[in-house]
Amino acid sequence: MNIKKVCVLGGSGFVGTHVVNKLEMAGYSVRVLTRKREHAKNIFVLPSVEVIEADIFDPSALSRYFSGMDAVINLVGILHEKKVAKGGKSMAGHGDFHEVHVELPRKIVQACATSGVRRLLHMSALNAGPNGPSKYLRSKGLGESLVREAGVQNREHEPVHGSGLAVTVFRPSVIFGREDSFINLFAGLLKIVPVLPLANPDAKFQPVFVGDVAQAFVASLNNQAAFGRVYDLCGPSVYTLRELVDLVSRMTGRNRQIINLCPQLSYLMALMMEWMPGPKLMTRDNYDSMQVDAVCDCEFPKIFDIKPSTLESVVPDYLSPAHHYHGFRSAAGR
Repeated sequence: MNIKKVCVLGGSGFVGTHVVNKLEMAGYSVRVLTRKREHAKNIFVLPSVEVIEADIFDPSALSRYFSGMDAVINLVGILHEKKVAKGGKSMAGHGDFHEVHVELPRKIVQACATSGVRRLLHMSALNAGPNGPSKYLRSKGLGESLVREAGVQNREHEPVHGSGLAVTVFRPSVIFGREDSFINLFAGLLKIVPVLPLANPDAKFQPVFVGDVAQAFVASLNNQAAFGRVYDLCGPSVYTLRELVDLVSRMTGRNRQIINLCPQLSYLMALMMEWMPGPKLMTRDNYDSMQVDAVCDCEFPKIFDIKPSTLESVVPDYLSPAHHYHGFRSAAGR
């Protein structure tokens, strides 16, 4: 399998922009499908990148634009629902999580089959699974299962033959980088509030640098040893949420009072923020996701020959005064 042409879904997003840039630098010809071309303004100037406005939820559009491609990368994901599934924890409804994390991967797999694409890279999430504590993690787990079932399981590292789909799945912890909606969110909040009540202060994360995630995607494309594999991606250090906020506070030089909330008050805060008008900064489903630690039980996959960047070596570069308010507005979707 000699991959040269790659179609990317979610290529105009935070992680997608980095993946597309690294693909272009590595010499790949890249096609990015996006709902609005203006969303991809950071990448459509790249000489080897073609940006196409398309409805990625339309199976015929997927088949049409996958045609002639050697590989597809799916980076599409959401953290909040606007349209909520009915039935509580049941996935029988048709909320946004189900549409984006389950039905879209199903359509992508089918479109790969009809258009002759034999390589698929899929972005899942750490702790994704059918029995996860949140709708987000359960939907991510169902979508991951669909993709893995369609893929060729290459336990012996042998080349893929016939018409099989070679799948690689990535499951990152929280991702940080200059345009992230996590570190920047707290930097923005610390700028505008004198006191910060912190929900789930003991929740644990192992943040991974967006550049390392993007490089792992690119490095796996033509690597047959990655076919049929699932990789958890984490950075070198584990932090509680309180430790992360304290770190951001020190890096920005903003000494604010931070109040740890108990589980009951954390849930109440999530409920209040969920029902507030405007973009959601936190929901009860986010609260549920944080009930399981987003940490890896293994090192960064050695197959990619990447030494993961530390948060302390990257974050100070973008937590300058010029980025604080911008980061908060970006996290709020403004």
